[in-house]
Amino acid sequence: MNYKTNIVHVTHEAIGKIGGIGAVLDGILTSKAYLDNTGRTILVSTLFTTEGPVQNRLGPGGEVLYSSVDGFVKTGYADAFKHIEKFFNVDIVYGRRLFEDRRTGIKSMPEVILIDVRQINRAPVNELKGRLFNEFGIMSHVYENLWEYEEWVRLAPPAIAALKAIGTTAHEGSTIVVAHEFMGLPTALAAKIDKDSHFKTVFYAHEVATVRRIVEQTSGHDTMFYNVMKAAQAEGTSLPEVFGDQSGYFKHVLIEASRYCDNILVVGDYVADELRFLAHEFSTANIDLAYNGIPAYHISLEEKKRSRAKLQQYCQNLLGFAPDYIFTHVTRLVRSKGLWRDLRILENIEKELRPLHKTAVMLLLSTEVGPRRSRDIMRMESEYHWPVVHHEGLPDLSGGEAAFYSAVQEFNAKSRNIKMIFINQFGFERQYCGQRMPEDMEFMDIRKGSDVEFGQSVYEPFGIAQLEALSFGGICVLSNVCGCAGFIRKICSPEEIRNVIIADYTDLNGLKFNSIEDMLKIDMTVRNQLEHYVSEKVAMEIFARLPKNDEEMVEMINSGYGLAEQMSWDVVVENYILPGFAKTTARHKANIPVA
Repeated sequence: MNYKTNIVHVTHEAIGKIGGIGAVLDGILTSKAYLDNTGRTILVSTLFTTEGPVQNRLGPGGEVLYSSVDGFVKTGYADAFKHIEKFFNVDIVYGRRLFEDRRTGIKSMPEVILIDVRQINRAPVNELKGRLFNEFGIMSHVYENLWEYEEWVRLAPPAIAALKAIGTTAHEGSTIVVAHEFMGLPTALAAKIDKDSHFKTVFYAHEVATVRRIVEQTSGHDTMFYNVMKAAQAEGTSLPEVFGDQSGYFKHVLIEASRYCDNILVVGDYVADELRFLAHEFSTANIDLAYNGIPAYHISLEEKKRSRAKLQQYCQNLLGFAPDYIFTHVTRLVRSKGLWRDLRILENIEKELRPLHKTAVMLLLSTEVGPRRSRDIMRMESEYHWPVVHHEGLPDLSGGEAAFYSAVQEFNAKSRNIKMIFINQFGFERQYCGQRMPEDMEFMDIRKGSDVEFGQSVYEPFGIAQLEALSFGGICVLSNVCGCAGFIRKICSPEEIRNVIIADYTDLNGLKFNSIEDMLKIDMTVRNQLEHYVSEKVAMEIFARLPKNDEEMVEMINSGYGLAEQMSWDVVVENYILPGFAKTTARHKANIPVA
C-alpha cells in the first residue's frame, strides 16, 4: 500500500460524535500512526440542518471554506462546487473539522464535505438506483419512502462528483472510500460503479443491523441467537434460511451488498461470523478484523483515591452513607445493553457483603432522551430529591426510563447493603447533576473512581465504554458477545488478568437441544434460568477480585493500564486498520471479484 493514500470516511457522524462511529473517528483521526501513514482525509455526510450561523457548521474549532447556504467562499474549489450544485440542485458546505486528543496533544483537521440533498434533482438519483439494481440487486423502489434509506442514496451521486472536484482521483488508485455502516454504502457502491475514478472501497462494519434486530426483538436474546448461529453454520445454513426472508429490511439489503466492496473491516470477531452467516456469498468476501481502540491513561493510587472519595461523598450526600465500594455503568438506555443483568449480579454480591457489614452503591448513568436543562435538574433535586427519587414524565422519566426505574425501586427495596442510583442525565458534574454533587466533580471521576464497571450487553459489536475504567484499575464486567472480549483474548487469557471478567450468557449449562428448531424456542424463561446461574458465578468472581488494600489496588491499576496500552488506537491503527487498507489496495489492483 502507498501509505499516503487518501481516505474518505462516509458517515452520519462527520461533524459530531453521536455514538460509536464518532468515538472511532476520534480515535483514528488523532492516531499518530494514521496521520503519518495516510494522505488527505475527507469526511462526507448529508447536511442535516441549514439553521444557525456559518461558523457553527463544522463544529467547535471547525473552519468553513465554502458554504452555498451562507454565500461564503474561501476556496479555489468554488466554481466546481457551483457546477455540482446547479446540476444536482443541492447545497454544499466544505471546510475542515478539528479533532483533538487533549491527553496527547495530537490534533488533526480533516476536510469535510456536507451536502443538502432534500431538494435534489431526481434524474441522477434514479439513474443510480437503476444501476444499484442492475449491479447489486438492490430494489430501491421498495425502500425510497423511508428517508433513512433515501437520504443516503441521494447523497451518493453529488458526493462522488464533489470528491472528484477536490482532486481525490488525480492519481490512479489514490483514494479509498470507507462506508461506515449502512449510511455510507450507497456512496461506496456508487464509487464501485464509477470505473473512471479508480476509487477503492471498504465497508467498515460497526455492527450487523439484521442481527442486532433479531437479537434485540427475540426474548432469548444472545442466549438463543449465538447458539442457533453456531449450529446453523455447522450445517451450512444461512440466516434467511433460519430466521426467514429479511429483504423487507432496507439495512439488511444494503449490508448484504457490502460484499461487493474491495474489503470489509469488522470491529469484532462475532461481526465477521454474523456477516458470513448473513448470506452464503460472504464466504468468499474479504473480511478483516479492525478492533476499536480504548483510551489508556496512567494514574497514581492517590489520584484513584481522590476520584473515589468524590464518588463516596456524592453517595453520602444522596443516601446518608459513604459506601465501601463504588459500582458503575455508563451506557445508553436500550435493550441491547442488558441492564437487568447488572441487577442480578448485584443481588448475589449483596448477599456476600451482608455478613461482612460492607456496603456498595451502583451509579447507573443512562438516559434515552437528550440532556435535561440545568434548571430542571435543580428543581427536581429540590422538590423530590432527584436522582434518588424519580417522577414519571418529562423532564424526569421518559417511558423507557420509567420502566427501568421500576426495577431499580424493587431492587433498592429488597437490598440492604447495595443501593442503586439511576442518574438519567448526560454529563457527570454539578452543572448537570445538581447541588449535592461535589463541586469539583468531573466526568472522568466516574471512570477513575469506579471499582467495577458493568457492560453485559446482549448485542455489542465492540464496546469501548465497557473498558474505559480498565486503565484506572477498575474491574470490567462484560458479556462474551462483546467484540472487545475477542480483542482481550488476542492479548492474554482473561483468567490471567484480575481486571476483566467475561460473562458467558450463551453457555447452555448442560441443556440439550436436538435441533436448530428446538434452539429457536429458547425464550425468556430459558434465558432467565441461565442468567441466574451465570450471574451467581460472576458475582463470586467480582467479590473475589475486589482489592482488599492499597497494594492490591496498585496492582489493579498497573495491570489494567498494561492491558489498555496494548489496546490503544495507535496499536489498532498499526496492526489492523492500515493493514486492512493495504489489503484493500492489493485486492482492488488484482481485480478479484468479491462475490
